[in-house]
Amino acid sequence: MKIKGATALVTGANRGLGLSFVEALVEFGAAKIYATARNADTLDPLVKKHEDLVVPLGLDVTEQVQVDAAAEAARDVTLLVNNAGVLDGRSLIEAANLSGFEGEMAVNVYGLARMCRAFAPIIEANGGGAIANMLSVGCLVQWPPFGTYTATKAAAMSLTETLRFDLRNKGVEVFGIFAGWIDTEMTSDITADKISSVEIARNAMLGIEVGEGNIDADGDAISVRTALQDDPEGLKTNVWISAANFRANHPLT
Repeated sequence: MKIKGATALVTGANRGLGLSFVEALVEFGAAKIYATARNADTLDPLVKKHEDLVVPLGLDVTEQVQVDAAAEAARDVTLLVNNAGVLDGRSLIEAANLSGFEGEMAVNVYGLARMCRAFAPIIEANGGGAIANMLSVGCLVQWPPFGTYTATKAAAMSLTETLRFDLRNKGVEVFGIFAGWIDTEMTSDITADKISSVEIARNAMLGIEVGEGNIDADGDAISVRTALQDDPEGLKTNVWISAANFRANHPLT
């Protein structure tokens, strides 16, 4: 689909990658953008900057009532960007309990599912458009230090794939956006090479416009996908070595 003239909704739009998605949509010519966040007041600077384009909505994707209210308020949407996500940063065994995993699932999987169910019929009714789900290279190769997070993103990837089948005859394209470390507040405590959220958002828009079902938005995603084809066992070995080095430099507190 073409971004120019589209009416978009971005979850988790008040900071980081979500904010960059909004800016990229403005750059690519979206006609209207619903920016959502749990606390709508945090969207004030964005609304002030783009007051003719951005409409703020309070939205917690873990609450069905709020998702329903957003769908009622934004019935002209043609592009949904499911960006909202949380990262607990533990493996299943390292975690003291399952509360962090449950929180990740609530946002990264069930929240995404709620939004897709609510907005797919709206997009279809508006003549078609797209749903873009922010995933991770952790979907493609699991990252042990963040084992629960990558499990949720793998589940989100599976939902993304099946949505393509469900919506194939309804005029709704479904995109999965893959990236490695992104330079946002979520990863501020992590020492690693990171790509800017601005670049990820722009690459995602380009991928949507050319119709790439799976959008590899940075070099990490491209490298991982290539390694999965050429040397999957070597990739697994390298990931485990990298994971051990990461944990040595980022001890649990």
